[in-house]
Amino acid sequence: MSNLNLQQRQLCDIQGRLFELALNRNVSCPEFIEAFMNSNAAKCLDDTYDRLQWAGEEYILEELEDELGGLKKDGITYSREVMYWIGYVYRYWHYYTGKSSKEIYYTANAELMNRCWLGFHTLDVEMAIDRLKEMNNE
Repeated sequence: MSNLNLQQRQLCDIQGRLFELALNRNVSCPEFIEAFMNSNAAKCLDDTYDRLQWAGEEYILEELEDELGGLKKDGITYSREVMYWIGYVYRYWHYYTGKSSKEIYYTANAELMNRCWLGFHTLDVEMAIDRLKEMNNE
């Protein structure tokens, strides 16, 4: 397992909680995930240092809603566990590979992550990421 520092591990957790919060706010999960991963907010979290990295998930969600002019409600939903896992893995993936959120989403979109959760959520995070990358290459 990579040696993520405390701030990186905390950001993985915050992003997982952000994805859960979107679910709790009745936002359509696949649309939220796609919008977030391609957003300026995600780009800020990808940066070496940005003020948004010190904000909590509620503030980040507000920033995203402001950026997009709102989020689509009442659509497809995933379970709380799936949403947390997807958010956590996506952020970890950035630290593990250096790829941007946008590139990561292109490799493994929301539907793929939801489908793979059952088989991958018990794997080491890096192993799950490596398998997702392999699936994209096939």
